[in-house]
Order: sequence, then C-alpha cells, then structure tokens
Amino acid sequence: MNEKKTNIAFSVNQLNLYYGENQALKDIRLECLEHEVTALIGPSGCGKSTFLRVLNRMNDLIEECRIDGKVMFHDENIYASETDVIGLRKRVGMVFQKPNPFPMSIYDNIAYGPRCQGVKKKEILDEIVESSLMQAALYDEVKDRLKESALSLSGGQQQRLCIARTIAMKPDVILMDEPTSALDPIATQKIEDLVVELKERYTIIIVTHNMQQAARISDQTAFFLMGELIEHGATSKVFSTPDNPKTEAYITGRFG
Repeated sequence: MNEKKTNIAFSVNQLNLYYGENQALKDIRLECLEHEVTALIGPSGCGKSTFLRVLNRMNDLIEECRIDGKVMFHDENIYASETDVIGLRKRVGMVFQKPNPFPMSIYDNIAYGPRCQGVKKKEILDEIVESSLMQAALYDEVKDRLKESALSLSGGQQQRLCIARTIAMKPDVILMDEPTSALDPIATQKIEDLVVELKERYTIIIVTHNMQQAARISDQTAFFLMGELIEHGATSKVFSTPDNPKTEAYITGRFG
C-alpha cells in the first residue's frame, strides 16, 4: 500500500530572533507540514506570536528586530536578500487576533486584494468574492447584503470575512494569531470547524491559548516557553504522553 507523501511547507533551523539586546526566540528548529494544522501553544510572552510573524516577515516592520538562522518555505530561504516580501505575504496570508475588516462593503473587503493585484473585470471579481466567502462558510449569511458595510457584521462574521479576504489572495499558507480569542463559543465553534475544512486546501499555523482548541483542530502541536521550543510532535502524542514534564504541566494546568 502506498503511503501518502507529506511535503514540508516551512522548515526552520537554528532560528534566533532579537529585539535590540533582548533575545525573544532561541535556536528554534521546527517543520510545519503541508495541509496540516500546526498549533503553537504556550504562556503569554513565550514567543509563539513572534514566531508566527517570522513566517511572513511581519517582524520586518519592527525597527530593532534582528534574525539569525534559516527559514525555508518550499525550499526558498525567505530571509534571503532577493526575497520578494510582498509576494511572500501573498502566499503566506495572516488572520489576526481581533477581526479587522476594512471600513467598506463586504464585497469590497474581499475584492480589495485582487484589485490591487490588477484584477479589474467584474465577473472575475464576482467569482473571487463568492468563492472566498463560500470557503469561509459565510456566503449564505451575507449573499443578499454584499454592498452593506463589513462593520455591520457580528464579531464572528467579521473574523470569517477576514479569513475570506485572505483566501481571495490564493495563499499557500494561512497564519492565524489567536483568531477566536475575542469571540463567543458559538462563533468560536464555527471558526474551528472552518479551520478543519480549510486544511484540505491550505496549510494552517495557528497560535492559541486554548488547550482544548489545540487538541480539537490541530494535527501537530509546538509548545513554546520563554523563547524556546520545548516540544513538538503529533497533537495526539503531545497531549497524551508528552516527552517533557514542562509540556505536561502546561497542558494539565499545573504550570507556573
């Protein structure tokens, strides 16, 4: 029987990140696999969101940030001098902790990115908007109000709109930084269901403080602590029989 081949989306080796004199990430070595959900867990300030921003070079926007090591995305070093950072961020989209729809219509939120990429034909934009909203499990809820302001949506709908806006750019990877932390349980459930569906098309790397969420939706889990990667492996293994006592203490709530 032929085993399904699993490809590596990101391969991170000997990554060190500094904010001025402060070292925020220490010798991180981690592989994230295609079409899987990798959950990054750990206490506040442990480096997981900083690591997430490494993967699409969002940390470039911080003046004193310095990075050593290699971050390979499909065999390309994204920190090489010739890297097209704008092109990278198109392929590696990001959804933030707080929904951040643009102050424009639902339709224009989705069409904004493609328009910036030169797509002008209405029929093509219509197709992108519909497809993106359907993939984000939002189309049926908003199909009759596409010209209304995105700010009129509920918090959970706004977050799914932001996911649809990311999908419209046809990324390979979607990064999510605590995407449900500001949502109620019902909206959270919808986002979790959506993440599980989306991994069929995209690689997803998600930061979460919610241990139950990580256990429910992720294939791989990476536990960060004080800037170090303490443990990484299959979620079922990490949560049932972790190798490191610190991991067990954090997952079971006996940490600190």
